[in-house]
Amino acid sequence: MSAPVAATAIAPPDAAVVADDVARALAEDLGSGDVTAALLPDAPDRAYLLCKEVAVVCGRPWFDACHRALDPQVRIDWRVAEGDRVDAGTVLATLEGRARALVSAERASLNFLQTLSGTATTTAAHVAAVAGTGTRILDTRKTLPGLRAAQKYAVRVGGGHNHRLGLFDAVMLKENHVRAFGSPTLAIRAARAAQPDLPLIVEVETLDQLREALAEGCDRILVDDFDAATRRTAVAIAHGAPFEGRIPLEVSGGVDLEGLRAIARDGVDCISIGGLTKHVRAIDLSLKLGPPPG
Repeated sequence: MSAPVAATAIAPPDAAVVADDVARALAEDLGSGDVTAALLPDAPDRAYLLCKEVAVVCGRPWFDACHRALDPQVRIDWRVAEGDRVDAGTVLATLEGRARALVSAERASLNFLQTLSGTATTTAAHVAAVAGTGTRILDTRKTLPGLRAAQKYAVRVGGGHNHRLGLFDAVMLKENHVRAFGSPTLAIRAARAAQPDLPLIVEVETLDQLREALAEGCDRILVDDFDAATRRTAVAIAHGAPFEGRIPLEVSGGVDLEGLRAIARDGVDCISIGGLTKHVRAIDLSLKLGPPPG
């Protein structure tokens, strides 16, 4: 039985972004034409989409767009919603369209669905690991080239939250930036003067730098590679007087699924994990011509 993991109302990237992703994928795969599909009679046919393992389904807009790009009249009947958790052996959808188009769109459509479902499934496992702690799971910019919007959407479908989209929508002062300015205070003041309307995230390496960033003010503080004892001290400082938890703390670096809940229990607000989008393990799917079994 499928159960919703994330709200189906989560908006995918703009349709133009999906269309551009699909156009690149089909051009890469089809080239001058599918010479094998051309051997088939171009007659109406049916197909079904099978999921071979437990997964969180994600990527329907890209799957649909691949097939509609080659056969605008194709009928796709989904049996599950975006964000549903499904068991192995679940028939996700049935299709009716032209035989050549069905097989020509197969690989590109599955590539999107298996990759984005993999990201959503991995994210859901991390979100489940911190359930009840109040800690949010964030992604990073460690995404597949050209598929950042798609993968960040998949993170949301899996119940996670997006960090900055790129280098343009938030100022993130990391250790090299702070060192270049000489201190968190000077770096923060320069960032506020240059980009007063953008979110400001500051990485700190010591508890003294943490106190400095808290006193100067920013939107989030990244405590990177703190050991457990220092991390708990950092939480106590940020949540105590005079700061009172007004600035969220984020943990990043050296985080794995097994140790995730212990970090969350220390009281941090966010944990950012590059592996949600970087270490992609595709979900095992197949598209088969003919009616579904049973």
